[in-house]
Order: sequence, then structure tokens, then C-alpha cells
Amino acid sequence: MRTIARWQTYGSRLLMMLAGSSLLAFTYYHINFQNGLLEGGFVGLALLGKYLFNLPPALTMIALDLPIVVLAWWLKGHRFVLNTVVASLTFSLVYELCEQFSPLSMNLHGNLPLAALLSGLLTGFGAGLVLRAGGASGGDDILSMLLSQWSGIKIGTMFIIMDAVVLTVSLLYLPFKETMFTILAVLIAGKVITWTVHYGQGQLTPMRLPYHPIKEKTARA
Repeated sequence: MRTIARWQTYGSRLLMMLAGSSLLAFTYYHINFQNGLLEGGFVGLALLGKYLFNLPPALTMIALDLPIVVLAWWLKGHRFVLNTVVASLTFSLVYELCEQFSPLSMNLHGNLPLAALLSGLLTGFGAGLVLRAGGASGGDDILSMLLSQWSGIKIGTMFIIMDAVVLTVSLLYLPFKETMFTILAVLIAGKVITWTVHYGQGQLTPMRLPYHPIKEKTARA
């Protein structure tokens, strides 16, 4: 019975993670990409590196993601990292399918506030589902989660801080209007992430990493 219950729990978490990753990919393509909303997080840093130093974005992404994934393996365990890999692969696959085959066009260029609202609500809910299921959608989300656990700051707030800093610096080369509406989307997404992760769990108390003090060995006489 315990084995069946364990598999049922894992199956429900897997479905939640796949749904969250798919929603993220759908939203990033149909709302963010189609309406010129920009990128924060590690993607934004990679594009900034391309603009300032002509660094290849793909290599920059690897350089940013790899140490964070290794740190997550050490602190959170292999299951969390494997869940993150599943979420990332699902995101990439669904985004590619949307790009190649989706007939849906969501032209909101004339109403960027609505685009920012939809982007914030849907990406926040999608990312929150992935986190609640025990994974992350990328290295920047892992970093936001770890910093949240270390600092006691809510994960959604940490997500907002990281993306807002990257987007503000990116004003060096990005259009002002789209950047401001992207920051608005990030603010909404951060609040929705916190709500999604903690919904039904009572008070929104920050999660912290367990502290295990090292016991000193006493010398034998």
C-alpha cells in the first residue's frame, strides 16, 4: 500500500511539473515573445553579456546554470535536480512545438498592460507549480529558491529582485517601454509564485535549509 501511495504522490507531482512547464512555455511564446516582452534571469544576463562583451549566449547560459545545478545537487539532492531537468526539457519541447506548429496569435502590442498582466499571472502560476512539485524551471529559479531559503525572503520576492535587477541593467540596450512592462509582469509573477507555492499550507513562512552543527570529537584519555 505504501508503494502504491508513493507512486500516486510521485505521479501527481510529475503531472503538476509537466503542466507548469507547459504553461510557462505557452506563455513565453504566445505572450512574451509575440508582444515584445523581454527576458530577465539568466537568459537576460546571457543577452546582456552578448551586448556588452560579445559573449555567446549559449555558453553564458551553461556557465551560469552549471555551478547552480551542482550546488543544488549538493544541497537539495539528486531528485530535485532530476525534476529540474524534466521541467527544463518539457519547457524546451513545448516551446519548440508552439513555435513550429501553433496557429494561435495573441497580438497585444496595442495593450501592453494586458500583456504584462497575463504574462505575470500565467508565468507565475506555471513556475509556482514546478516549484511546488519539487523542481525548478531553470538555474535562475534554483538560485532564487536557495537565496530565499538562506535569507528568509519569500521566494516570489527573491524572483522579483533578481529579474528586476537584470532588466534594469538591460536598459543599456533594451527599449524602455517594453522593459518597464516586463518588470510589471515580473512583479505580478513573483506574487503569484509565492501564492502558488504556499497555497493550502497555512501562513507563508519562509523555508530554510536545515542546519546541522558539526560535533567536535572529544579526545580519549
